[in-house]
Amino acid sequence: MTSYTTSRIFVIGGTGAQGLPVIGALVADNAYSVRALSRDASSRRAKALLDLGNVEIVEGTFADEATLREGLRGCDGAYVNIDGFNTGEKTEMYWAIRSYEIAIEESIKFFVYGNLDYALKKAGYDSKFRAGHYDGKGRIGEWILFQNQANKDRMGAAVFTTGPYMEMAISAMTPMTPSVEDGVVTWRVPLGNGAVPHVALADCGYYARWLFDNPERANGMNLEVAIAQVDYHELASAFERVTGHPARYIDTQLDAYWSGPLSTAADLPAGYNADLNDKSTMSFRDNFTGFWNIWKHEIVRRDYALLDEIHPNRIKSVEDWLRREDQVGRQLGKGSLWDRVQPDNQLKQPPLLKLTEDRRKGRL
Repeated sequence: MTSYTTSRIFVIGGTGAQGLPVIGALVADNAYSVRALSRDASSRRAKALLDLGNVEIVEGTFADEATLREGLRGCDGAYVNIDGFNTGEKTEMYWAIRSYEIAIEESIKFFVYGNLDYALKKAGYDSKFRAGHYDGKGRIGEWILFQNQANKDRMGAAVFTTGPYMEMAISAMTPMTPSVEDGVVTWRVPLGNGAVPHVALADCGYYARWLFDNPERANGMNLEVAIAQVDYHELASAFERVTGHPARYIDTQLDAYWSGPLSTAADLPAGYNADLNDKSTMSFRDNFTGFWNIWKHEIVRRDYALLDEIHPNRIKSVEDWLRREDQVGRQLGKGSLWDRVQPDNQLKQPPLLKLTEDRRKGRL
């Protein structure tokens, strides 16, 4: 029986929103060391990783076989979470496949793929639910698990399926950024009576660490995670209870949604390195129309009993998350949640999503 024990992990996507808590959880007690890939080793995010300790940075791009080999060589684990908003759907699928193939060749023992739901398939292949940044990952997640049936004794593999971060609901420049209208925090999104299986970034670190700590059980697993199915009426009510300030959710028609703050991005390619003239490339409008349809019709659900078993102390409700976030924000000097959702304060904070910080620079 092959031993899947790992100690040095190559991470693609370490400078993304998910990467920092994942790497933080891996190196917290020196059980693992991390080699993280970054396009810019001098960036704020790369320096934040180095500050964690037991982390080294390899500068380069995942869209280069030589860089992939350099990063993987000498490691025994891999955590691959390619940024689909950089590459676009088509390119992400190619490089995710090559990352898996090269990882086997470089003798990686355990491979974890950062995944999203194959929502188009879960919806019965109805294209109104097509979101390229979800389906691109979801197809590869299934492909990796299929390959693992033949390769599991040579290299173990698991798929880690997340979703919209809960942090996106209070941050600037996301699909669910709230506004403050006459003193009322307002989420105007096309969700209807649906619910979003929001994920807490802090929990992502725990789950990723669990996969590497428990490779025999994790081998061949698709670990699908979330806090809960978050109803935005409840999000607004919980925000009021936590902050003492009024909040509301207003269901919004798609045409009105795309006439709002996201109107300037609507016709851009969903991946900033993707070619909008390529017929396979989705625009932001098409991509996120499918995205909201997924949640509006509750196409995606989770096994919360399994998550309770794996992570007994996980965040289990939107109110629980808001209370923790309010407390942590105050401790870090960010102010209360109410302070943080004010438009002027939002713009002063470092962006949550790397897409925003990269400012669509057009480089892989």
